[in-house]
Amino acid sequence: MFGTKRVSVNSGDHVGTLIGQGTQLKGSITSTGGLRIDGEVEGDIISSNEVVIGETGVVKAMIKAKNATVGGSVTGNMEVSERLELLASAKLFGDIKAGTLIIGEGAIFKGACEMRTVEEKKSKENKN
Repeated sequence: MFGTKRVSVNSGDHVGTLIGQGTQLKGSITSTGGLRIDGEVEGDIISSNEVVIGETGVVKAMIKAKNATVGGSVTGNMEVSERLELLASAKLFGDIKAGTLIIGEGAIFKGACEMRTVEEKKSKENKN
């Protein structure tokens, strides 16, 4: 009420997979559609689209995605080719590689950060 600003993690209309609050998943996830996590995930996450970690989401994984928004807790490295946003409620413990990084006031981030330029992204894609 006083001094607390709640920021909602908007998942938009492009969520293809939802891991709801109260759900626990161990293993690898590969997705071409959007992915939203409000539960607990342990393993690897690879998405050619957007990954959203909701405020109740707890993830212990290596994450690779085109775009990502974190509102919950992530323990593991993140490689985001375009835009990574850490909301005020986010806790990230791991290294980041991202094209664009936005960190909200109050977010916790412990790790190294490497910003990618457009040329680096293109050369990496050409090697694969």
